[in-house]
Amino acid sequence: MQTRLHFAALLFTSIAFTQVAQADQLANIKAKGELVCGTLGTDEPNSFIDARSRQLVGYEVDLCRAIAHGLGVKPVIKQLAVAARIPELQQGRIDILTASLTHNKEREALVDFSLSTFYTGQRVLVKKSSNITTVAGLAGKKVLTVKGGTQEPNLRKAVPGVDVVTFETAGQAYLGLQQGKGVGYVDDEVSLLNNYAKLGAAQKDYLVLPQNISQEVFAFGIRKGETGVKTAVDQVLRGLEKSGEAEKLFFKWYGPTSNVKFQKRTFKIESDKIDA
Repeated sequence: MQTRLHFAALLFTSIAFTQVAQADQLANIKAKGELVCGTLGTDEPNSFIDARSRQLVGYEVDLCRAIAHGLGVKPVIKQLAVAARIPELQQGRIDILTASLTHNKEREALVDFSLSTFYTGQRVLVKKSSNITTVAGLAGKKVLTVKGGTQEPNLRKAVPGVDVVTFETAGQAYLGLQQGKGVGYVDDEVSLLNNYAKLGAAQKDYLVLPQNISQEVFAFGIRKGETGVKTAVDQVLRGLEKSGEAEKLFFKWYGPTSNVKFQKRTFKIESDKIDA
């Protein structure tokens, strides 16, 4: 009988501990001493592998490190595929998503979002030999992009009748354009401009179409209902904005000396609201 009672007590304690752990992810993060950030690692300059150090670096990697520092824990960066981002978060394999994640109304049903960390658009790079000079000119043409992101639905919405071909990574889609597998390649503006800059002398053969196909607001994904994590992450982000560190990180990765060459920062990290 004592054995049964002892077993029942252990089972009750285990269940209670699990419920507490599930109910307070922030406490779990602090208890294990690390914050696991899921990132792409293939989306320069947001997150990518530095050719010299072979380490994951980028704007979102630096923000992950800053959040971990603010929580008093060690940052752990885990590389994810685009389509695996939200499932990995929901299944608890990562703590937060710092992975070029667009905050939109559809995704609010799946995850919570931090304060917005970056505002961008999605654009199209075409070969000049295609004689395409507008987004509307892509109708009926084969256009390449990454699988599992917002690029494909946004492109289909902007250009009815377009023939979309998807790849596992944006880099593969960009390479596909160079290999003639399509007439255009769609990506988030900063990633597309970064790749365009790397063309060097070959830029004369390509054109970045002047129109955006969408406006994108990036934020960090947080598991649904984990208000403690969201409050803590937002608090660190507000501190980075107030101290000026957020602006320094912006110019470090997107400023005039980068491939993207943005001359100014047109947003602040201050809101988690998006337009309907």
